[in-house]
Amino acid sequence: MRWLRHSTAWASADRNPRARAAGRDSMSDLIEVVFKGRRREYFTNPREIPVRDGDWVIVQADRGIDLGKVHHTSEWVKREDAPAKLRELLRPAQPEDLEVFERNRSKETRAYDTAKERIVHRDVDMKLVDVEFQFDGNRITFFFTAEKRVDFRDLVKDLASIFRTRIELRQIGVRDEAGRIGGVGTCGRELCCATWLRQFEPITLKMAKDQGLSPSPSKISGACGRLKCCLRYELDFYKESSREFPRIGSKLVLAGVEQEVSHVDIFRRTIVLSDESGNETPLPLSELPAGTKVVGPSRDRRRGCDKTRCGARGEKPGDGESVKGQKLQFPISEN
Repeated sequence: MRWLRHSTAWASADRNPRARAAGRDSMSDLIEVVFKGRRREYFTNPREIPVRDGDWVIVQADRGIDLGKVHHTSEWVKREDAPAKLRELLRPAQPEDLEVFERNRSKETRAYDTAKERIVHRDVDMKLVDVEFQFDGNRITFFFTAEKRVDFRDLVKDLASIFRTRIELRQIGVRDEAGRIGGVGTCGRELCCATWLRQFEPITLKMAKDQGLSPSPSKISGACGRLKCCLRYELDFYKESSREFPRIGSKLVLAGVEQEVSHVDIFRRTIVLSDESGNETPLPLSELPAGTKVVGPSRDRRRGCDKTRCGARGEKPGDGESVKGQKLQFPISEN
């Protein structure tokens, strides 16, 4: 029952606003089905079986049949997202199918313990993450993580002799591990990778810096130990909004006094100015006087301008913007 309790994390129509909006059966020829650990596959529906998001169905599998839950019907599935060769949706799942499904979940727990014992016995350098039984029992997949390639041929032989079925060992990354196991993020919500996130995009530390976030690993690392995927979600908004503000480190000349921009708050539309004594003064962007002169920091300085590059233009390092000022969307002096 442990996995069924978490099944809403990967395919619940109640959690799917598009499913609620559809609210009707579909006789599409293309269905997306999700399995344990958010594994998704596409299937054709040549028999035009009426299904809707959240229905349990029996589908063709590699050398057998499998049971999964309808995640999307053709109204939300793009043909170009699906591979060229597809297997078929066979029929809706019956109560007895769900009983078999439950028994398989119990077998997975025992198989996990057995596999861990054999891993220790064989001294294989891997971490076992999860076990998944195919519905008909024709295949058992063991998911694991490892720092490097491992030779698990003897381990596969051991497991095949114990379970008397086809054995597959599949290496996954730490992000996939978090997605299969599930959990709750620091935001208090279920992990994106365990619910709706389809694929992992590259995440860099610069994304956190562009949003003014603390570089502390505890603040920007997710359950997988990698940078949080959500660092990408609002990045474009921050980049677009920051164009209206002077850069942190630049200096403004107000009433003849040069002050440095030490902080920018794009939500309150406020900047914080610091004088030579270290005193900080918040200033709403709307109250910044027209014609305020902005000095640096220049792009050349941030890129580490050297004499060769700057000298070729007859400039001193950092001259570019310190003379012209930044071109912002509020009135700024350009000389």
